[in-house]
Amino acid sequence: MSDEPIRGDDLPVIIESPDPQAGILPFIAQQREHLRRLLTDKGAVLLRGFDVADAGVFNKVVEGLSGPALVYNERSSPRSTIEGQVYTSTDYPPDEEIFLHNENSYQASWPLTLYFYCMRPPETLGATTLADIRLVYESIDPAVRAEFLRRRWMVVRNFTENFGTRWQYVFGTDDRAQVAEHCRRNGIEVEWRPGGLRTRAVRDAVHRHPVTGEEVWFNHATFFHVTTIPKDVREGLLEIFDEDELPVNTYFGDGGRIPDDVMAHLHDCYRSAIRRFDYEQSDVLVVDNMRSAHGREPFTGPRKIAVAMAEPFSAEGPG
Repeated sequence: MSDEPIRGDDLPVIIESPDPQAGILPFIAQQREHLRRLLTDKGAVLLRGFDVADAGVFNKVVEGLSGPALVYNERSSPRSTIEGQVYTSTDYPPDEEIFLHNENSYQASWPLTLYFYCMRPPETLGATTLADIRLVYESIDPAVRAEFLRRRWMVVRNFTENFGTRWQYVFGTDDRAQVAEHCRRNGIEVEWRPGGLRTRAVRDAVHRHPVTGEEVWFNHATFFHVTTIPKDVREGLLEIFDEDELPVNTYFGDGGRIPDDVMAHLHDCYRSAIRRFDYEQSDVLVVDNMRSAHGREPFTGPRKIAVAMAEPFSAEGPG
């Protein structure tokens, strides 16, 4: 068994099958504790060369390492269900980059562990990019970190009829009372408006990793900010909406605008930490969601990556 890292880095650590016909489930049963230690220590593990026949086997991989996969709640991106709680990766056009982020870090609770399964690799690029979020934290100007620690950050989402993601899809219901109850339980302010819904949520920008105790930069303040949208799309949206009416945008937690130079600095900090690899058929990538941010390169050719999330956690402890 080899665990040679890609490009001399430890993100992700590659674990190659000792036998191309080997089943992945017996391997996980035998190596679970070792894999869990590697995941915490390195932030991402790539299982390569195993016989992973379909999404059903992938789901059992998730169960073997983490327990039951989670339902995708309070959605922010379009996905399709493949089987059970196994979903497609974000259904964005192939020529668009998906910027680095930590899954569901805009919510009151989030998955500790993420899983990606390569059902069909792309022809070119298409990596699930990774970044050690501790390195991102360390590279941020201490004054910027201090301001976010003090003021926190806010996500504002505007759901407008006949434009963008519908609130019914995001919350999985068309019952306004259920939406209001979910938001009450999760610290989200609700404002029903003519023709739509506005929500606001204030979250911490920095959290402590539940196993290592390290401080990590764990938020969607950069990912959801208007400046992260591709320039042509951003300009088109701002021709239609005022900035405070955009489908999603971020602010300091007190509602103050985050300066453009601060956002540019945060973009640079994420990009400086990017690591990548090329997918191969049946690869399974396991990511510690509070150790590594992830994104997606543009790609050409068919690409089908299944995803699953597991191990719910919140700032108060396990979900």
